[in-house]
Amino acid sequence: MRTKLFIPLFMCLLTYGTWAQDNITSQQDNDKKTWYHKSYEKTKVYGIGTQEAYQFLESKGLSPQKVTVGVLDSGVQIDHPGLSPNIWTNSKEIPNNGIDDDKNGYVDDVHGWNFLGNNKGDVDEDTMEVTRVVKKYQSVFESADSLQNKIQREKMPEEYEMYKKSKEIFDEKKQKAKNNYITFFRLKNLIPKAVSLLQNKNLTPETLIAVKIGNVKDAVSLNLLQSVLENEEMKGKSPEEVKKYLEKEVEEPYRHYKTQYTQQYNLDFDPRKELVGDNENDYGEKIYGNNHYEGPDALHGTHVAGIIAGVPNKEEKDQYGVAYKVAKIMSVRTVPNGDERDKDVANAIRYAVDNGAKVINMSFGKPVSPGKKHVWEALRYAEKNNVLLVKAAGNENENLDKNAYYPINFLSLEDKKPFVSNVIIVGASTDTSDSLKASFSNYSDIKVDVFAPGQEIYSTVPKNQYKYLQGTSMASPIVAGAATVLLAYMPTLTPAEIIESLVMTVNKPGVKTAEKEGKLSFSQLSRSGGIIDLKKAAEYAYTHFYSKTKKISPQKIRSKRTRRGRVTKN
Repeated sequence: MRTKLFIPLFMCLLTYGTWAQDNITSQQDNDKKTWYHKSYEKTKVYGIGTQEAYQFLESKGLSPQKVTVGVLDSGVQIDHPGLSPNIWTNSKEIPNNGIDDDKNGYVDDVHGWNFLGNNKGDVDEDTMEVTRVVKKYQSVFESADSLQNKIQREKMPEEYEMYKKSKEIFDEKKQKAKNNYITFFRLKNLIPKAVSLLQNKNLTPETLIAVKIGNVKDAVSLNLLQSVLENEEMKGKSPEEVKKYLEKEVEEPYRHYKTQYTQQYNLDFDPRKELVGDNENDYGEKIYGNNHYEGPDALHGTHVAGIIAGVPNKEEKDQYGVAYKVAKIMSVRTVPNGDERDKDVANAIRYAVDNGAKVINMSFGKPVSPGKKHVWEALRYAEKNNVLLVKAAGNENENLDKNAYYPINFLSLEDKKPFVSNVIIVGASTDTSDSLKASFSNYSDIKVDVFAPGQEIYSTVPKNQYKYLQGTSMASPIVAGAATVLLAYMPTLTPAEIIESLVMTVNKPGVKTAEKEGKLSFSQLSRSGGIIDLKKAAEYAYTHFYSKTKKISPQKIRSKRTRRGRVTKN
């Protein structure tokens, strides 16, 4: 699932976990919009020093080349004014002629591909992976025949362990989704009653103090109004304005939990058969989908793309992506509103690699992966072709040494070394030194490589708009953008060298500013112990790798150079 986060508004009315939606704020401060680009050296804000990196690279007389970045996500609005100049175009394909001009198997793939659709339409909502695992194995391991169940469990121990984990998550999440759906359904129907308590008066503390409570419904309605009053911008608003505000705030979580309960955690829901039509168990099947690059809901993917390659324009002059000077975005639609499927992930990686992407961003993940071996093969394929994969760590505030968040670059939770050298895992940081780890971010001093800004990140969204979103989904493309800048100016760098450059040059918080996560300091939450600094990474890569080899062709360097192992934390 897209790694995203939202903190519920009505905490006074609900007790529940992280709402799996991106946090959208109303803050429009121009300085805040680009905080993640700031130089820590100059401002003491834990940004990445974007412009300082460009200045260093250009001071060395380096001329950049364009780098194609594969965005494996929910889709991208390719004609967004903040993105259109930096959208990848397949020069070998003639648009809209219904012919596979470049003979790659994908018809009219001018700006990428969509593995979540066919000529009938596109998948929007889909089930979670745990739902699919429970549906597949429930009759195998928990049938009415207890003896047969035992035989099957002994015969398929790995599948049984995955089933048990999935069943536990499924039962918990479905019940939580049901409870929250019912709660927001009631809140939705309570809005008229709440507004009526104002008796045509504006929303003020005095108005609420004067409200007379006659029953439980009145009390809950008053509590709802009090939660609105906590928003300073709503003080003094008319009943009609309060109504519109409540309807807007309640509608999104209502739809979200309704979707979770009725579709994502519904064993009988399956849009795949009609709207994709492939054999999802046939991992050898590569050619399916369509060229609908945006899809039904491109909020997440468009935001990610803007963080990497957004450009200033008349609609928004302040926002720009980390690699806005050098990146070309290839949209590979892979992630529905639900969990991505391993077959699609593996094929999307291969598609991006085969069509020239040198950096791939993957802002998604899930707790179980039935087809992980096929995804691992795709990771190896990318490694063989010198393609860097950047992956979000996830938003469950969990230790990845104990809880996998697939796809992963370790063959087991017990492993201490990755099996490929071209994957970097990214946690999310904030701009606040005394609370540097984003509260939602997963962590590990082995399985998370670096942290990067991921809280309140301003970027492009559909309908030519811009919003603040947050999550490790936003931190990952910041690192993808940083890697793209390094590769654009120093094209002979290998993925392992880019990773080493980013890991070895992080800004590490001091003891006084280190955030505590249980008994762990911030320095123990990733193997690098800090937040990336693009300028320092550029200096490191230039000094340690590029300046020594820049006179040699990239092909010769790569043929001579043995694959570098991952560095240890200094």
